[in-house]
Amino acid sequence: MTITPASPYSLAEEQYASLVSRLQSPESQAMEHGELEEMIRVEGNELLRRLFQSHLDERYEAESAQVNVVGADGAKRPHRRNRCQRQLSTLFGEVVVSRLGYSSKEAGVSALYPGDGQLNLGPDQYSDGIRQRIASTAASVSFTETSQVMGETTGSKVGKRQCEELIVKVSEDFDNFYAQRTQESVETSTDLLVITTDGKGIVMHSADLRAATAKAAAKAAKNPKTRLSPGEKSQRKRMATVAAVYSVPRFERRPEQIVGPEVESLVRPAISNKRVWASVEQDAKTVIGSAFEEALRRDPTGAREWVVLVDGEARQLDYMKAAAKQANVKVTMMLDFIHVLEYLWKAAFCFMAPGTVEVESWVMERALRILQGKASDVAAGIRRSATLKELSEKEREKVDKCADYLLKYREFLHYDRYLEKGYPIATGVIEGACRHLICDRMDITGARWRLDRAEAVLKIRALKSSGDFADYWKFHKMQEFQRNHVSKFQEPERLLAV
Repeated sequence: MTITPASPYSLAEEQYASLVSRLQSPESQAMEHGELEEMIRVEGNELLRRLFQSHLDERYEAESAQVNVVGADGAKRPHRRNRCQRQLSTLFGEVVVSRLGYSSKEAGVSALYPGDGQLNLGPDQYSDGIRQRIASTAASVSFTETSQVMGETTGSKVGKRQCEELIVKVSEDFDNFYAQRTQESVETSTDLLVITTDGKGIVMHSADLRAATAKAAAKAAKNPKTRLSPGEKSQRKRMATVAAVYSVPRFERRPEQIVGPEVESLVRPAISNKRVWASVEQDAKTVIGSAFEEALRRDPTGAREWVVLVDGEARQLDYMKAAAKQANVKVTMMLDFIHVLEYLWKAAFCFMAPGTVEVESWVMERALRILQGKASDVAAGIRRSATLKELSEKEREKVDKCADYLLKYREFLHYDRYLEKGYPIATGVIEGACRHLICDRMDITGARWRLDRAEAVLKIRALKSSGDFADYWKFHKMQEFQRNHVSKFQEPERLLAV
């Protein structure tokens, strides 16, 4: 009698037949579509898990025995062990990976598993699908929610702490990914090349605050209060620096088209090739240096016009100037017009009540003059008005602050020239990046971040915002292959070939 060998996929076939049988049963015929959907999801997940398991078992049976297995440490592994097993948590559930192992009786010589390299398995139990799903989810919601989502939508359960650790691992190749794109990033464009940065605080665990902030926080902790003032809240934060580099066509306009009687709805040109990112681990000087490196990758000869938008923070300006000098490029540096408007509004409230027609007219009139390149005249004029109205030193405090700001930064306020050349004059891109990268995720009520977790989330959010996550994932997997497998063998090309 001839015995037909069992199919390696018999368990999967059995599960499929069972699912079809259930769908054809009288009980299923009476189900609502939602009940059917949930049943198919659960049973279908088990079908996919069994297919995965059957494939892994089939690969083990076909795995060729290797000879002369030598590790990168130079030690030979002459002893072959069959069916060495490890767990793998996948999107469909738990499976077991069997493979051949090679070991030595010498003390301190670890076993090697070429089959792990052929599958490009990670050092822990989690599959690529789990890692990618966690990174994508944790970039949007809390780690607690991420853990819940994984349990509800996949066949594996991943704890909150494991979610945190996995996103840190997934993000580790971020800097190298952008560094290796030097040649690919060169742009053949005559559009303006724009660099802009900003800062935003993130509430941190006390152990991860910068030294000066930690000292202030420790001092404040000696006098605990029921309610913290804004200054005391800042003692719990570590400043993250956000950067953006993008291209945009020139957009010539007149001051009267922005404020004043000729305001009209202008169709702004679309920006392109935008990259945004943020770091709470690196300081502002390092991030600004990275922004100039990114711009140089796009325009290595400095042939295009570079525009740098800043908010007037003194150290930021110094870092920008130093980075431009080091890059040996000519840049046009200007102050964000929206920040200038904020100073004008505060000065206006020294003369008139908020919410009145007069106060808006006062601000718009002076804003127009600043756009016409007359910032120094505006500064002198508002000081003179405060003197004529005999405002006290306290009453005119914000007037003097506005005037000082306009005079201190007048070399960066030539908006008449900027508009004529079609330059952008506001930092809407970086303001939006701050909200998206940091506020929307990092400012969750009650959240206090560890440094490596915060940095990892910022990196993944930046990759997704810049449209680079898919390319990054491919690069990350190649780096993982090198780290976890190629680096362990003397002849990886022979031993890791499928």
